[in-house]
Amino acid sequence: MIVLDVDRKKQTMIQDDIPALVAAARDDPAAFGRLYDRYVQPVYRYIFSRVGSTHEAEDITSQTFMAAYEALGRYRERGQFSAWLFRIAQSKMNDHFRRGRREVGLEAAGRILEREDALGALIRAEELTRIRSLIDHLTEAEQELIRLRYVAGLSFAEIAELSGRREDAVKKSVYRLLARLKSQME
Repeated sequence: MIVLDVDRKKQTMIQDDIPALVAAARDDPAAFGRLYDRYVQPVYRYIFSRVGSTHEAEDITSQTFMAAYEALGRYRERGQFSAWLFRIAQSKMNDHFRRGRREVGLEAAGRILEREDALGALIRAEELTRIRSLIDHLTEAEQELIRLRYVAGLSFAEIAELSGRREDAVKKSVYRLLARLKSQME
């Protein structure tokens, strides 16, 4: 848990620098690489959690960053850069699904995020199966909250901007959702 807090602090420090990175990327296309480096893993994990295929997730991730690069001049700093970028990712996924590709459940995200040793995986397998089953029975909106918060690692403020809701409403929704899942696990 301490590692998570350190990561959140580091993410906040990096987040404070995002407007400077965006400004630099507008003036120097090579500087876009720093934005790419900052966001490629969260965007990829989020997309992979929806499509379940490494190849398709890589393809959609590259489409997302190409579109972001091409539209960077139109980006207005009225909010979080990450929300703008994830909106592009959602649009690219919608295009992907319109072409007839299927969406996968959140259990696919677990494959990319699980890095436990074999013994740890065996011990937790039953619990993970149960959690995945509970998550599969959530509404699409509830699953999206889980993806954005825990797969993509977005902050409550970023999710709020992306979803057009207030930050405190997003936070309450996530915590209520977690409490409901916890009570169902018990």
